Amino acid sequence: MTRTALTRGGTEYVPEFLMAIDPDKCIGCGRCYKVCGRGVMTLHGLTEDGDLVRPGTDEYEDVEDEIIKSVMTMVAPDLCIGCGACARVCPSDCQSHAAVD
Repeated sequence: MTRTALTRGGTEYVPEFLMAIDPDKCIGCGRCYKVCGRGVMTLHGLTEDGDLVRPGTDEYEDVEDEIIKSVMTMVAPDLCIGCGACARVCPSDCQSHAAVD
């Protein structure tokens, strides 16, 4: 049985939750981060070796010269409410969403 939710007006809909972000497609623009009020994702640096490091940490400072680009990552996927706002603003179609049973 698929989960359903209600709009404020009482219309039923099926939430599609953020399941993954493809780092190869993500351009690190931050649009999804700005529209998500739930803290589901945050920006990380991607190193030449494929490691993800969070800005503002000692680890980031240690490898800062090896960062090849910034990408969005999921840090609290359980907080996603399936509203789809992040998908609507993403210019690179790097996110996967799905309904959850």
